[in-house]
Amino acid sequence: MPPTEDSLSPIAPLRLPVFRMLWITWLMANVCMWMSDVAAAWMMTSLTTKPIWVALVQTASTLPVFLLGLPSGALADNLDRKRYFLVTQLWVAVVATLLSAIIFLGVITPPLLLALTFANGIGLAMRWPVFSAIVPELVPRTQLPAALALNGVSMNASRIIGPLVAGALIASAGSAWVFLLNALLSLGAAVIISRWKREHKPNPLGRERLGTAMRVGWQYVSQSYLLKGVLLRIWIFFFHSTALMALLALLARGIQGGDASTFTLLLASMGAGAIAATAFLPRLRRRFSRDGLVLRGAALQAAAMAAMALTNTVWVAVPAMFLGGAAWITTANTLSVSIQMGLPDWVRARGMSIYQMAIMGASAGGAALWGQIATWTSVPVSLGIAAVSGLVMMALANRWMPDAGLEDDLTPKRIFPAPVIEGPPAQGRVMVTIEYLVDPARAAEFRTLMLNEGRRSRLRHGALSWELLHDINETGRFVEVIVDESWTDHLRRFDRVTAADVALRDRKLAFHLGDGPPRVNRCVMESTVRAG
Repeated sequence: MPPTEDSLSPIAPLRLPVFRMLWITWLMANVCMWMSDVAAAWMMTSLTTKPIWVALVQTASTLPVFLLGLPSGALADNLDRKRYFLVTQLWVAVVATLLSAIIFLGVITPPLLLALTFANGIGLAMRWPVFSAIVPELVPRTQLPAALALNGVSMNASRIIGPLVAGALIASAGSAWVFLLNALLSLGAAVIISRWKREHKPNPLGRERLGTAMRVGWQYVSQSYLLKGVLLRIWIFFFHSTALMALLALLARGIQGGDASTFTLLLASMGAGAIAATAFLPRLRRRFSRDGLVLRGAALQAAAMAAMALTNTVWVAVPAMFLGGAAWITTANTLSVSIQMGLPDWVRARGMSIYQMAIMGASAGGAALWGQIATWTSVPVSLGIAAVSGLVMMALANRWMPDAGLEDDLTPKRIFPAPVIEGPPAQGRVMVTIEYLVDPARAAEFRTLMLNEGRRSRLRHGALSWELLHDINETGRFVEVIVDESWTDHLRRFDRVTAADVALRDRKLAFHLGDGPPRVNRCVMESTVRAG
């Protein structure tokens, strides 16, 4: 049955009770994040006026996601996602309580503030991959773009609510109360998560080892042209756009009559722009290609940053931040939908953790760079350089790695029976060889298919290595060699087959001329000897 207009509306996922409950949880978590960021950034301006220290607050909050994102994603793909999500909220609550206590005691310093901001970022590093992996299991695939857009609404509504609450508390009571409220809201979110009725289904093969899970997640992304293109664009966008966020507290102080309320107003304006733009995203996705929409978002972001660099009046700054918010949600949502559609569920948390690593690594590095450039020159000059270079690099990315416009069918297909043997090997790598007999006249065509799509498919599924051997004496004979880390890891590959893999298998078999299917052999590698 084709999706109805009502099921494709921007708010359709909110009609699903579980999604609605967890969306509220996500909103509360994001409100806490923005409250913490605003309070930390504003407190740093009261502790020191050096731009590099203020910019490092952004770095401290985002760097943990870059450093710990992949391990967190690997854990989220192997553990009970509900319990893992719950633990992340408890972590944030503990850190916020500690930070509040230290401020109440009057012993806060710039290095200590950065250290605790980093600790809070660890909670974000654990939380984002698991929530990103949860969303697709809550909504039908046709509603996934709307669900991701609503997550963007949550982020940007919190960008309004969080700074408003934080600004009011800072002005009336002090930053310590902001962090204390953060702790209470985080505990409330944890209570909501605990009420979620989710059944965890352990993998019958057991959990992957953490190191193996991280390697497989990285391999999956690195062997996908689509995912690498998304990561390149999201890195470019956030590396440059983070200049605006990292220097916003100083921009607010530079505006005529600027104070904490001005800072809050600018953040709220950006959030309002993002929320307003969400209503137009379905129409924009139908009208423009992915690359066209991303480039327009980057251009709008550059214009907003240029306006902020040139103005010192709130009447220009507020519309500029509004447009910046619209650019942010347009670009981030377009790329988020693209990467979610390119990930199967078994590796989704790891793939999304790498996506978040790209965002946070770019944000952390960008904040430090643009903060240092502002220290050497001035805040407006740093912002202007970031605006121009961001737009130019996005245009170059579209030219260098254009979107192919094709999506693989990642529907799980369990049509390949897993091998059953008596007494499977307890240890040792497993070498699999598959022998193909091909018409010599089509050997070059077969080789191209195997070296490109065949190799990438095997490595995405977790193979440790892959080779293609060509018989010197029999020019139509090819042997595909796949090495798995263990027998269990070999069996895992059978659970990861998708419709796209089945189609690729059929294309390979179309070249095979033997009377039966290609001959498959499996051997345990007892030892490996290297010369020298």
